[in-house]
Amino acid sequence: MIGTYGHGTHNDFVLLFDPEDQVAISAEQVARICNRTTGVGSDGFIRIIKRDGKWFMDYRNQDGSIAEMCGNGIRVMARYLVQRGHQGEGIFAINTRAGMKYLAVPADADISVNMGHIEAVYDDVTVKIGDQTWSAIHVDIGNPHAVVFVDDLASIGELKSAPEVDGDYPDGVNVEFATFLPDGQLAMRVYERGVGETKSCGTGTCAVALAATLKQGKKLPSRWIINPPGGQLIVDIDPHSNATLIGPAVLMKDIELDAYL
Repeated sequence: MIGTYGHGTHNDFVLLFDPEDQVAISAEQVARICNRTTGVGSDGFIRIIKRDGKWFMDYRNQDGSIAEMCGNGIRVMARYLVQRGHQGEGIFAINTRAGMKYLAVPADADISVNMGHIEAVYDDVTVKIGDQTWSAIHVDIGNPHAVVFVDDLASIGELKSAPEVDGDYPDGVNVEFATFLPDGQLAMRVYERGVGETKSCGTGTCAVALAATLKQGKKLPSRWIINPPGGQLIVDIDPHSNATLIGPAVLMKDIELDAYL
């Protein structure tokens, strides 16, 4: 069975093309494939299937757990569909566990994806690492995020284990640390649930963009250029709080997966 390895701003994935929805992959198998020591090594796994005649992104985190949505992953999936001739370039839809998403996919330039409605949930949320504690902004973009603003991203130390989060997150939460740059852009780091610290997070950049808009008291629409470690992404939020994520997606190589199943 052949999979494909690709990334969006170095948030990386293994993709399996299964349009007839015939391949059953367990959480344990996904974890073996994504393991960076003994497997292929990636942040997540995407099974590309069709449901009711529509493309569907069956997304799993690195540990095999199910995730609702992945903003970088859906762009990589869209790049696969166009580059491999399964879908014409232009505007088309991909369904996810967080609902239908519409993408603008050129042949070889950045991909835009309408991430849908994004909103801040006004709960009291705190994030703790060691003896440091911060207040966080809870943002829902189909999956949950806790956004913390800091003066210096290095001050949070190594993100080798999940930050402690005091909030209502029964299925876990993605935690973003963000800082304002002198040129008006943002830099960020992210600890993704079910994965760990990653070089980028598409839904996380959207969460940071809304949180930054609120923190600075700006009115919508807004545009933010955001710099996770893996590269630069653009987030536009319209007057109705719908977010559009713009960034690259690259396919790197095909990989034989049978040894990991």
